Amino acid sequence: PAASVGAIFGLGQGLVYVSLGSTLGALLAFLIGRYFARETVRKAVATNPTFAAIDSAIGREGWKIVGLMRLSPLVPFSLSNYFYGITAVKTLPYTLVSWIAMLPGTVMYVYIGTVVGLAASGEAVGMSTGRLILLIVGLLATVLVSVIITRIAKKAISERGLDATNDSADSDAANSESVAAATSQEEGCADDLDIRVPADLKKD
Repeated sequence: PAASVGAIFGLGQGLVYVSLGSTLGALLAFLIGRYFARETVRKAVATNPTFAAIDSAIGREGWKIVGLMRLSPLVPFSLSNYFYGITAVKTLPYTLVSWIAMLPGTVMYVYIGTVVGLAASGEAVGMSTGRLILLIVGLLATVLVSVIITRIAKKAISERGLDATNDSADSDAANSESVAAATSQEEGCADDLDIRVPADLKKD
């Protein structure tokens, strides 16, 4: 959607529309989760260790965790908006940090859409070489900055142990598979044993 808006309205207007729409959407879901569907959301994430870890981290560091999660989400974006509503983060900090943290991705997708729109309409053909180079370099720089920011956010999330729950789940699954394989192997070995009963014992 962000790329489509960029293709239709260009970089400037597209950025305003997408940024405003995504921030308002995130705020609306947050308010629904906080005031109208609190128990429903709580029950939905009650047994999820990832949500529990995020909730605990938000309790310690507040809006900083929301910002990191926006830059490198561990959970689906739409679901996380409702989830943040049942955490301790305040509405205003949540809204501001969501808007700021979503900007890098918004700029990247709108910029891509703008470039595609110019190419599709044929306007790029009539551009000067200098402007065309500037447009391409700007696109590459935007993508590069977005990737760097995402990696920094992932590192910060890892340092806080918020991705440990996923690693633990994978480890538990691997251990279960190993135990099952070992059990199967032992059963196979038992079946392969050729136990012979002496004839005199059979008579008794």
